[in-house]
Amino acid sequence: MINTEILALHNASDRERAANLLRAGKLVAIPTETVYGLAANASNEQAIRGVFAAKQRPSDHPLIVHIGDISQLQDWVSDVPAVARVLIEQCWPGPLTMVFHKAAAVSPLITGGRDTVAIRMPDNALLRALLRDCGPVVAPSANLHKKISPTCAAQVISGLGGRIDAILDGGDCSVGLESTIVDVTSEPLRVLRAGPYFTAQLSEIIGADVQMPLQHDVAVAGNMPAHYQPNTKALLFSSQELQERINGLNSNAKPAAVKPAILYYSELHLPSAMHNMKLAADRRAYAKQIYQALTEADSWQCQQIWIEQPPTEWHEVNDRLKRACY
Repeated sequence: MINTEILALHNASDRERAANLLRAGKLVAIPTETVYGLAANASNEQAIRGVFAAKQRPSDHPLIVHIGDISQLQDWVSDVPAVARVLIEQCWPGPLTMVFHKAAAVSPLITGGRDTVAIRMPDNALLRALLRDCGPVVAPSANLHKKISPTCAAQVISGLGGRIDAILDGGDCSVGLESTIVDVTSEPLRVLRAGPYFTAQLSEIIGADVQMPLQHDVAVAGNMPAHYQPNTKALLFSSQELQERINGLNSNAKPAAVKPAILYYSELHLPSAMHNMKLAADRRAYAKQIYQALTEADSWQCQQIWIEQPPTEWHEVNDRLKRACY
């Protein structure tokens, strides 16, 4: 166990302290618009190994490099396709990660031994200034492997406190769901992980179709079958099936065999005594809430978490929920 410092993003001296720690090869949880990331100097292999150790993450799982300025991109990629330049102009800074052919010097620890590297520029001006100061970082989500991604500093403390050197507290994440990952080395472009940039949006930006494979044949961050999981067993049900299960609990004369927590978004009928949380019926608002909702439901000490499945076209939240319930 180590002493985890709590620093404030909006405090200049704290940002400098975080930058110095990163330069020295230490691990610092950083706030992005998506989720909090566990940052390490992307040019320091010992620091990168520390990320895998702190998260208990498999070493063949690729990491995303976060940059603070477009000028830093040239050190990490071998080429920037024309379509990527369009996406950079329209989507960076923001919750879009692009997979490029890597530069020769990029460590295989970052790429999982592959010939591609994932890069993004976070939409947080103070964080980008820090990355311009201390250099690019790798920054997978700041949680233990396969657990719920943190969207506030308190969740990072709960999962990684005592395992990392510092947490840079920037408040709640504004998006609350991991970035979309798109492969710009393929034609047509492929979305490898659904996220805040929807496929239709990307297609409109580049003026061409963008594919979302039914099966992801490329290993990218967050693409394991079991991921984003609460400690409590979580189950995903259609609206009708969830209501039927709730009605079944109410109709039993003897105490229910299962004490569930309910996460829902539609007009379900629930008894007042049942632990529950109603989420937003708006797609982006729901995405922002879902990790916090799972974290809170996990704290209720129920036997299971029952989740109402969102509309099928909400690909990004359904992707996370299916993995949470795997």
